[in-house]
Amino acid sequence: MENNNDQKGLTTFSQTLKAPVFIISFILAAAFVIVGIALPAFGDYMDAAFTWMTTNLGWAFIIGASVFLIVTIYLIFSPLGEIKLGEDDEDPEYPTGAWFAMLFSAGMGIGLLFWGVSEPLNHYDWPPLGEAGTAATVHTALQYSFFHWGFHPWAIYAVVACALAYFSYRKGLPMLLSSTLEPILGRDNLNGTWGNLVNIIGVLATLLGISTSLGLGVMQIGGGLEQLFGIPNNQGLWVAIVAVVTVLAIISTSTGIDKGIKWLSQINLSVAGLLMLIVFVVGPTLFILNALTHSTGTYFQNLIHMSFGLDAAGEGTEGWYQAWTIFYWAWWIAWAPFVGSFIARVSRGRTIRSFAVGVLLVPTAVSMVWFSVFGGAALYNQHFAGVNILEAVLEDEAQGFFALLSEFPVSGLLIAVAMISVAVFFVTSSDSGTYVIGMLTSKGNPNPPLGVRITWGTIEGLFAIVLLLAGGLNALQTASFLGGFPFMLVMLLMVYCLIKALYDELRDGSLPLERQRIFAALEDLQRERKIDEDVITEETNDESNK
Repeated sequence: MENNNDQKGLTTFSQTLKAPVFIISFILAAAFVIVGIALPAFGDYMDAAFTWMTTNLGWAFIIGASVFLIVTIYLIFSPLGEIKLGEDDEDPEYPTGAWFAMLFSAGMGIGLLFWGVSEPLNHYDWPPLGEAGTAATVHTALQYSFFHWGFHPWAIYAVVACALAYFSYRKGLPMLLSSTLEPILGRDNLNGTWGNLVNIIGVLATLLGISTSLGLGVMQIGGGLEQLFGIPNNQGLWVAIVAVVTVLAIISTSTGIDKGIKWLSQINLSVAGLLMLIVFVVGPTLFILNALTHSTGTYFQNLIHMSFGLDAAGEGTEGWYQAWTIFYWAWWIAWAPFVGSFIARVSRGRTIRSFAVGVLLVPTAVSMVWFSVFGGAALYNQHFAGVNILEAVLEDEAQGFFALLSEFPVSGLLIAVAMISVAVFFVTSSDSGTYVIGMLTSKGNPNPPLGVRITWGTIEGLFAIVLLLAGGLNALQTASFLGGFPFMLVMLLMVYCLIKALYDELRDGSLPLERQRIFAALEDLQRERKIDEDVITEETNDESNK
């Protein structure tokens, strides 16, 4: 076991400026922003790129996401799960409750609020198979919402986070994406050409992925302001919201993880939970419970089929898989360097098994309950109560959540609380992103200089503005693809390196304390059994002699 990475000398902004990853990433990010502003046809090029990638690379995302889920499940049930992400006698750095709050707020907070109502209603109106607007489609809508926000995305995060935490906390390497490829690159080449390339890909994928999520948050905050005050939800409002929330995120990042992100995450998770409880109690409670139960069953029953579904022969609705499943897998993979790095940053001291179970199962369960409550309430109003929430969703997907809340008592208060929750998720996501990109561009420093974090926080806001002005939701979706595909190739190499390193550790005899104790206990039992067998043999021989 080696000591964790030494970060001496990596504490100032001027020293970070010497790192090639910072310089190249900054130049490429700045070029993207300048081209996006200066080129009038930028949005058209983004649309063309989206169409080409979904048509030609969709199969790769489908297979890749399924591979990452299989690997995560294997880590849970194999002996590899007993290895600790840190020293053998190390305790988790953060309590379990705070840990869940931070990984969830960084991972999916804005997306759940944006799509919690809009996605199930979209599937109800435009299902992958069957006729739209039927009772069967109500179940299909929740089933596929569970699928897109369940095991697959969190397995994608788990793979990156586990690899980073293992090679950093267990092997003493810097917390860089290139460190996860140490078995291939070699320890001396982690900061060489190939190592820097991997880290640059991670930075750009993070910028594109987080900008997608932040863009969704901006559109939804604008939708809430329009619902409450009649302010037009247009591009001018989006720019103003990005500016305000980016400033708040920079203020948050200046306070550090233990204060800003940790506190905001715990508070916001409580607020979102209270909002969900109100809708559950005041809304169609029995229908929500029935829908959750039924859709959970269909999700598990059809998991393998959905995992590899691509509609090659055109049996289903044309373009559905490209618009939904493939987009989501690309989005999650583009987010993986960001969310995976942040989860690794806060997961020191956990065994791989407890880590993988926590990252995979708990957020999936919360997502399923979330969609059952908000999506279920919306589907009930649409299908049974004659309340046309779908119309608001089709006009502006950012309005779906608020259109549902407007049907409840004290709707103005609920919408205001939801807007605040979106804004706080915006802040925590941006804050977490600045930490991650700061680590990647300052040689793995787990506490990157404040100047680095402010720089990248500002660029994140500019990226979101460029994408929103270039085409709104369509441009945001394309950004996911641009960041997701190259990083998926890196993730496949990560899987190989992680499994190889873990098995090398087991073969070398570097077993975790828990496993050593188990083997010691088994050896004691075998010795006792051997002694008992010898005694029985002697007694048998004595009886025979008599």
